[in-house]
Amino acid sequence: MKIQAINGFKDILPDTIDRWQYIEQRARDIFARFGLQEIRVPILEKTELFVRSIGEATDVVEKEMYSFPDKGITMRPEATASIMRAFIEHGLHVQQPVQRLYTIGPMFRHERPQKGRLRQFHQLDAEIIGATEPLVDAELIAMGQMLLDELGLHTSLEINSLGCPVCRPPFKALLVAFLKQHHTYLCDDCRRRTHTNPLRVLDCKQATCRAVVQSAPSLLDMLCRDCDDHFQRVGQALHHFDLDFQINRFMVRGLDYYTRTTFEFLTTALGAQAAVGAGGRYDGLIEQLGGPALSGIGFAMGLERLALLMEQQSTQKYTASSMDIFLIALGDNALNACSRLAHLLRKNGVKTAIDYAGRSLKAQLKQANRINARYSLILGEDEWLQHEAILRNMHTQEQQPFALTDTPEEWCSRLADIIGPAPQ
Repeated sequence: MKIQAINGFKDILPDTIDRWQYIEQRARDIFARFGLQEIRVPILEKTELFVRSIGEATDVVEKEMYSFPDKGITMRPEATASIMRAFIEHGLHVQQPVQRLYTIGPMFRHERPQKGRLRQFHQLDAEIIGATEPLVDAELIAMGQMLLDELGLHTSLEINSLGCPVCRPPFKALLVAFLKQHHTYLCDDCRRRTHTNPLRVLDCKQATCRAVVQSAPSLLDMLCRDCDDHFQRVGQALHHFDLDFQINRFMVRGLDYYTRTTFEFLTTALGAQAAVGAGGRYDGLIEQLGGPALSGIGFAMGLERLALLMEQQSTQKYTASSMDIFLIALGDNALNACSRLAHLLRKNGVKTAIDYAGRSLKAQLKQANRINARYSLILGEDEWLQHEAILRNMHTQEQQPFALTDTPEEWCSRLADIIGPAPQ
């Protein structure tokens, strides 16, 4: 019996990895333009970290975390809490007042697997810590939009404000009273959430619950003066950056640490999994985890969903990985010479492939095409005796003689000059 991957855990095979690498390359490039630095955090953290940050009454903590209760540890379901833990533990705020960080890697949630949603999934996560200005919110959102644009993806942007500890409690009380009046129309989860996490009812996907919340009170109508001013200035800055957006008063996100600005990048191309990326401000989180009273804002984007969207709708031409040259050796003398040449080329930064199995010329040329080699060097016994190989451009099929009258080191140098760098 063959052993297969666990349900919800997916292999990323070589024929699709180019798209993933391209997304990560573009993300790293854009993050660098905005001054973000990479941080790498552990996959396993103390369970308490996620309970305190995400919220004990959230679906993530209640239902979805992969935890080891006897050890008190959990496989990270998201990255922000881990980055904040590292930020506090290593005193990064002492080094500079505003930290701009990002990480890329796998997260884990025990959800029902479906298109665009896996139990092991991968995220790009970007955070700006220590800045309170609305312009920073808009800048971070613009950075996310820039990545989507450069990947050639079409999404819509929605924003909302979740207020602060001043204005949210009165709204919660009003919302709970409203939900209790309509509890017979709510699903079982939302009846429970009414008492544990009422804001999550606003985000329920059940048709009956969605119908109820259409007439629910809006937090936007109850924002304190500071939160309202902050939200208005974020919208103005987004217009200043030429970003189109809509206000979605029902957007609450699934994590308790969000305050004020929240946002989502949405698509209609992935079925129920509409959010390609999402994030928001978390001004009390660092202090809640035992750190200084600093603000923060961040977002995460799902690599699986970005890759699916690229496959469906992107016209962006990204550079697939390829070999610079495939050395075709026919015969023992040719193989001995080509193996030495392959080693020298690789030492000089040339991506080089060689077949040691001694297959036919036709079979090796097929292999060169299969791996998208830019050139092939053909060396058989006759060519070896004549001290002259054949260099073929695999894209144009043009051929030229290549002299073997000097040393392998000099062959390497001349080949590197002819091949040149791979096109970008």
